[in-house]
Amino acid sequence: MSIITLTTDWNKDDFYLGAVKGAIYNNCIDVTVVDITHQVKSFNIYQAAFILKNTYKYYPRGTVHIIGVKTEVYGNQKYLAAEFEGQYFLGTDNGIFSLLFKDNEQVKIIALEGYAGSSFPVLDVYTQVACKLVKGAEFDSLGTEAKEINRRVPLRATIDESVISGSVVYIDSFQNAITNVSYDLFTRIGNGRSFKIFVQSNHYVISKINKTYQETSVGELLAIFNSLSLLEIAINGGNAAELLNLDTNSSIRIKFQ
Repeated sequence: MSIITLTTDWNKDDFYLGAVKGAIYNNCIDVTVVDITHQVKSFNIYQAAFILKNTYKYYPRGTVHIIGVKTEVYGNQKYLAAEFEGQYFLGTDNGIFSLLFKDNEQVKIIALEGYAGSSFPVLDVYTQVACKLVKGAEFDSLGTEAKEINRRVPLRATIDESVISGSVVYIDSFQNAITNVSYDLFTRIGNGRSFKIFVQSNHYVISKINKTYQETSVGELLAIFNSLSLLEIAINGGNAAELLNLDTNSSIRIKFQ
């Protein structure tokens, strides 16, 4: 059975979701619709890209991913479809495809043809295209190659001698703050040296990396490299982001001795 996923900034109880699922089943009934998330912050393509980028790899070839975040077209923007490693991605040319894929990855992107501008592209455009793909339509038949797409700059950690300056890129459901500091970057710059992690300027300081959350007493602040190999700031049994007033773009600084 084919799979179509939905990643949106809608509320799960909004009528948008029911309408889109109805349109999908009306066009291709033998399909499974999976809700990746409908809790992306409004118009936040960085958050949407982070979630989808760390999710799609677990789906089988042939899966179609509909991205329902900031979908209306403006200026020279187009409705796009991408093919990568046997999976398909449908979304608006708002920069999200440059956040999903690296420049050196072999991604084929086309501009969809035959669809007028819409205030609800997920319903009017992407459901139709998704069902065409599910029914076996050739990817290239959906449009023409998009030689240029709108790009956004990913939020990357920076290095200044013995200091890594990063930022929070995602807050998970446990209020853990996930940063853009990778394990590889940390070990390469740190080279085994002692360090201090400064959270929110100098208000909170951490001087060790946990292997598990339970290594730290309940209620205490900790740092850990999570399953994505990204540095995460957490409180054992607590809500770090809420208690420390952290949000996406909050600063994280690591100073090596």
